[in-house]
Amino acid sequence: MSCRAKLSRMKILLVEDEKRLAHLLREAIGDYFADFEIAYDGIEGLEQFRKVKPDVVITDITMPKMTGLVLAEKIRKESPDTPIVILSAYSDKEKLLGAIDVGVVKYFIKPFDPEELIDYLCKLADRIKKQSLIQLLEPFTYDLQSEQLFRKGVLVHLSKRESRFIAQLLYSPNHYLSNEMIKERLWEGEEVSDERLRTFIKRVRQKSDKRLIENVSGQGYVLRLKESSKTPGSL
Repeated sequence: MSCRAKLSRMKILLVEDEKRLAHLLREAIGDYFADFEIAYDGIEGLEQFRKVKPDVVITDITMPKMTGLVLAEKIRKESPDTPIVILSAYSDKEKLLGAIDVGVVKYFIKPFDPEELIDYLCKLADRIKKQSLIQLLEPFTYDLQSEQLFRKGVLVHLSKRESRFIAQLLYSPNHYLSNEMIKERLWEGEEVSDERLRTFIKRVRQKSDKRLIENVSGQGYVLRLKESSKTPGSL
């Protein structure tokens, strides 16, 4: 698979308070990716990270409200495997050592050639792909990167909402969601009846396997995983 094809499956979050630079970078490389989101400070960056769940975070060091290093530390606690790339206008050794301490995988000193960033992201793509495959109850796997469910390597055709439901279960503690939380996350701002929710879950289970998504005494649902699987949000 070509570099461009690999990048086309990736979601990128850029956190950069210099709006002109952020927009220039998106214009230069944004079209390579499935999604290229921008946040303009660390707090907004953390909010976007939780919402978008990007494959890679690219962040400046010096920003208002929350520095890139603090942001990286918070992201690392929530998602230890998400690669974080630092952009810095400084060659200050202390700042760069701080970046290493919070698990940053790479740094670029401004100004830099966007093609250098693209080359590095291509190298990351294969590693990200391996990490994105989650083993569920046999014979199912879920690809976090493409948000798709597979049975013995064959795609299970789910709607966007159905696939997002499985992703939300994966990211939830103990892979459990209450009925009300499912409604809030999948039908934001809509009034959803219990009957509509049950019909939705029944359809997902028919397309996959009723053992994959278990009902918890009418209170919510749990996604069954292979015991040794490591997933986001697990306790």
